[in-house]
Amino acid sequence: MPAARTRRSLLILLAVALVGAVAVAGVLLTRDGGSPAPAPVAAEEPGPVLLVPGYGGDTAGLEPLAQRLRDTGRDATVVPLPGGGTGDLRAAADVLDAAASSALARSGAGSVDVVGYSAGGLVARLWVADGHDDVVRRVVTLGSPHHGTGVASLGAVFAPDRCAEACRQMVPGSELLTGLAADGTPEGVDWVSVWTTQDTVVTPPESARLDGALNLTVQSVCEGLQVSHARLPRDPVVQGIVLAELDAGDPVPLTSADCARLGG
Repeated sequence: MPAARTRRSLLILLAVALVGAVAVAGVLLTRDGGSPAPAPVAAEEPGPVLLVPGYGGDTAGLEPLAQRLRDTGRDATVVPLPGGGTGDLRAAADVLDAAASSALARSGAGSVDVVGYSAGGLVARLWVADGHDDVVRRVVTLGSPHHGTGVASLGAVFAPDRCAEACRQMVPGSELLTGLAADGTPEGVDWVSVWTTQDTVVTPPESARLDGALNLTVQSVCEGLQVSHARLPRDPVVQGIVLAELDAGDPVPLTSADCARLGG
């Protein structure tokens, strides 16, 4: 009997020790790993859309696209940028943050979608990289100079008094662009980059290619379509591409087979 009691006591002590070990391990894992990584935003639950204008801050140019989104039942807001869109793009990202917070509070949604036109795409990337990947479902950029543009380089050299801070930040190799490249495209967010091969503002047009994104040229969807940089947000086919990419579900690798239904 004493031997049996001893064995039972040892088994009880062993069980207690195992439970304690599991609890300690859980604490250590939580401490070492920090807070649990946020769950990916559900692709089936699109929330409000925030549209960010480019250099110069022209909000009117994005209103036709915003209205098409509203016509489909989406909550769409064009975000005015400080300094007419020519100041520090980081300050513009702060304004986007405030707009996102307002949209989430107003709608009760769990995430937002962002459309960044031209430099607005860089603003969106700055904002997401600043720790907001947990409230963004998808980012679509239109003609954005992800690797800078030669036009900004020319402006900085030959007309420095007319090349404002945002212009200088879009010079290839700038501190801002180098930092964005180092950050990469945060995971957990769907990225889509759309541009036109006829772009003469973002030069070369391939500067709009973004690592980690679904990359689409307008002409790969509708061959021969004439779309300038300025017309990107207004073109019906481009608008159709944006609507398709912001729909529920995953981003769509559109092809020439989709041109007709998009209005091309």
